[in-house]
Amino acid sequence: MTTPSDPAVRALVAAINAGDRDAFLAVLTPDATLSDDGTDRDLGDWIDREIFDAHGRFALLGERADGLALTARFRNDTWGEMRTAWRFTRSGDKISRIETGQA
Repeated sequence: MTTPSDPAVRALVAAINAGDRDAFLAVLTPDATLSDDGTDRDLGDWIDREIFDAHGRFALLGERADGLALTARFRNDTWGEMRTAWRFTRSGDKISRIETGQA
């Protein structure tokens, strides 16, 4: 498995791997929220620090819940590579919530 089956999640992962912040944000609802290891974070600040400024890359390992729950190898220039879990909440065709953390 190389790409998530859910189309919104697939677009989000593609945006991460392309380093495309605008495409990432386009998949989210305007009021989207994010938590990292159970703590709510400022979404814009977090994605810049953990993904886009740190050259984050996402390699899918597996999925559940129709593609809304993923396990991945995530790598960035700050922390190196780690096994991570990602859960997404959809609102229509957009993502309204991202929950991530070490798996």
